[in-house]
Amino acid sequence: MKLCFLVEEHYRHDGMPNEVIRQLQSWGHQVDVLRPGGSLLRMTEAVRAGSHDAWVLKTVSGGPGLTLLEAAASAGLTTVNDARSIRRVRDKALAAAIGRSRGLPVPPTYAAARPELLAELPASEYPLVVKPADGSSGRAVHLVASPDRMAAMAPELAREGLLIAQPYVANSGIDLKVYCVDGEFYATERCSPLHPELGVRERRVPLPAEVAAIAGQVGAVYGLDLYGVDVLLGPDGPVVVDVNDFPSFRQVPDAVARVARAVLGLAGGGRAPVPAPVHVPATAGESA
Repeated sequence: MKLCFLVEEHYRHDGMPNEVIRQLQSWGHQVDVLRPGGSLLRMTEAVRAGSHDAWVLKTVSGGPGLTLLEAAASAGLTTVNDARSIRRVRDKALAAAIGRSRGLPVPPTYAAARPELLAELPASEYPLVVKPADGSSGRAVHLVASPDRMAAMAPELAREGLLIAQPYVANSGIDLKVYCVDGEFYATERCSPLHPELGVRERRVPLPAEVAAIAGQVGAVYGLDLYGVDVLLGPDGPVVVDVNDFPSFRQVPDAVARVARAVLGLAGGGRAPVPAPVHVPATAGESA
């Protein structure tokens, strides 16, 4: 197969997707790499029907790679994931609205173009988690305790563009990250960006059946094939706080080969019907 990977400068030296690219090449596939953040692109020529079997995106949320992927999709080319699905989750305000309307356990979410608009929220909604609508990798995620603190942070938040705010869900300070690769689910736990003082090392853990079902529902709601879901275990049950279209797949066993095989499958046949979640349990050593 002939594949095109769109890789931003931010991921230029990351194992994901570079190791996947090398794996595909070792299997005899041709992989071209475009770096939309560091190249002058002739958009009218970059996307040509039949030039590649599939296009794969690994970029930051606000980067130009998604525009190029959408151009490929508009030309009728296969993209991994579907370009429209990526757009749905890259905009966290849009993702929250879609998810909550489709029955996912997503917190109530407010959006504001300017931080001073968040002053309209009553004190009863605090503490609030505030972050950029186009954020990624835990960037600029803030736990804001009170309206006074929100006012004090306004100059800092003003640099982040569209903001979302969600009432804080009480939890242990440990996030559950669920990765979906080719219909199989893998769970890891890691320290929340809001609670770095806990110093929890990321590790694979058993995946609760309720969370596995939610992770499968996420794929169906947004139309994703390769993705990750951030889940908090709150007092009223699991809560979805973020969805990523091409995550790191850290702690997934044999992740490089699994992701490479999934890319080939999607490139060859397009999107498969949404499978029932298959939870791959952690071994005793991995969950210890």
